[in-house]
This record gives sequence, structure tokens and C-alpha cells, in this order.
Amino acid sequence: MTETSALPVSALSEGELLARFTPLLPRGRATLVPTGDDAAVVAAPDGRFVVSTDVLVEDHHFRRGWGTARDLGARAAAQNLADVAAMGAVPTSTVVGLVLPPATPVAWVEGLARGLADVCAPLGVGVDGGDLSAGEQLVVAVTAHGDLEGRAPVLRSGARPGDVLAHAGGIGAAAAGLAVLTTSPEDDDGAATAAVAAFLRPAPPYAAGPAAADAGASAMMDVSDGLLRDAGRLARASGVEVVLDPLADSLPGDLAALTPLAARHGAAPEAWVLTGGEDHGLLATFPAEVTLPPGFRRLGSVRAGQPRVLTAPQDARHAAAVGWDHFRR
Repeated sequence: MTETSALPVSALSEGELLARFTPLLPRGRATLVPTGDDAAVVAAPDGRFVVSTDVLVEDHHFRRGWGTARDLGARAAAQNLADVAAMGAVPTSTVVGLVLPPATPVAWVEGLARGLADVCAPLGVGVDGGDLSAGEQLVVAVTAHGDLEGRAPVLRSGARPGDVLAHAGGIGAAAAGLAVLTTSPEDDDGAATAAVAAFLRPAPPYAAGPAAADAGASAMMDVSDGLLRDAGRLARASGVEVVLDPLADSLPGDLAALTPLAARHGAAPEAWVLTGGEDHGLLATFPAEVTLPPGFRRLGSVRAGQPRVLTAPQDARHAAAVGWDHFRR
């Protein structure tokens, strides 16, 4: 059955719908009592657990025409698990809430479940329940949990003057993919296809979060709303000034990979890197004497001063828009 099957969710009872997609969901290594009871039970051997939640609303965060339900399930899982990793924790469990218009195809819901499993199962993360509701607009809400495994959580507020600013994971490609989807979805050359995949199915560096914590990261956060906006949040939380190195020096490969596509779209790759979000890489600060963990690249430095982000002069013209805001653009 394809996602365009005529059978809508309104043709099934809630129990029948659950029976269709629940078997597709993985049980995690920390799951003690899986979905099926009033609540799941998940082990928390550390005595603490990390929790984060995100909501995806149709036509605000995604459009069904942009990708498959499986893509959306993978994206919903990835962006939540990245938040857990950004605290220095290992993701362990998720719960999912769905609001489904009555005409939603049953096969679409099954595809969403498979996408959740695509990301969660290889990480040993359970999809341990949630809630279903009918509604006028399609909504996917994921809550993720994680285990600190004895580590202190890495907060946004720990950056100190003299620290090095570094980043792990992709940056700029998801913004390029969004540009393709919104302006030229027929563009299917290699660069465009890779960019769209980066937006639809981000691949956060989950292991880099605990690795950064173990290495002594002083502050860390997931980059979901753009480098400038999220670095600004870190600067304000820590009461420091963040100074970005020239992008041509810190991210030459990323800029080179984005340049041909940017030229076709009348855009600058630097703008995608500075203001684009949704790659869900990890932005962290480290004391200067710390060797950066594998996967992290230096982006700049931290110094005393007004809480803000300063770009290199050659990049400043690309920083007019500072990233995504849910209520203001």
C-alpha cells in the first residue's frame, strides 16, 4: 500500500489504527514496559533523565508535497534526538503525539512510523507510546529522553572568555535544500538532491554530544534555527561575545560544496551557512587547551564583552537575516 492509498484514518477505529502502525515502532535498549499500557516505563540508571520536545505543524514546518511521510518521521526523530545529544546525553526513548485530519491516509501514518524507526532503531532508541487525536491540521509532536550516564549536563550558559567555538555536523545544506523545495523542486542534479535530502532527513552527529561533554565542553547547543541566531542564544546565556572566524577559513569545503547551487538560486553560500537552520549540528565551546573531539571544527572564539555574535567583515553582508523565528521572520 502506498502513502496515497484511498483508505483514510477515519475508516478505522483508534484501536485498529494503532494496530496498524504500533508494530512498526522500535523498542529501545532502555525500554522496560513498551507501548500498550497507560504509560511506558523506561530505565534511568543515572538517576536523572534529559527530556526535550518539538512540534511539527503542517504548512508551518513541513509540506506533504516536499517529501514522504517516512521522511517526516525521520526528521521528527532526528531533530529531537539532536537536542538530547546537545546536552551531552545519549538518546534512549521517545513518545509521539499525532493530530490527524480524518482524510489522512492510513498508509501515510504507517510511513511516518517507519521513518521514526529508521532513525531510532539503529540508535537503540525506543518509540514508547504517545497519543492520537483527530484535528483540522496535521501535527507531529515528539518528546525525546536521554541518559547522561554520569556526566554533568552541558548547558548553553557555560562559555567563558578564551574558549574556542566549534561545530560538529552539517551546516548550510538544509537551507539550500529548503531553497530548492520552495523555488525549483524540479531541480534534481546531484547537488540539489543532496541538499533536499539534508533538509528532509537531517543527520545530526548524535555521538558528538556525549564526546564533547567527555572532552570538557563548557557550553553546547543544537543548531536548529541558524548559526547566527543560535550562537547569539549561547552568547546571551553565557554573557560573552562570540567572534566567528572568516567562513572561508573555517568552512571552506562546506562553502565550496554549496557554491554551484547557490549561484543557480541567486544566493550566497555564506548566507545559507550563517542563517539557515535545520541541519541540527552541534555548536559547542571548549577551553583553549582542550583538543577538539573528532568531528568538531573550529568556527571562532569567545571573549569578554557585550553578549552578541560578531562575523568577519567579509561575511557581515550575508548576516542581514539572523535565522528562523517561529513568530517573526
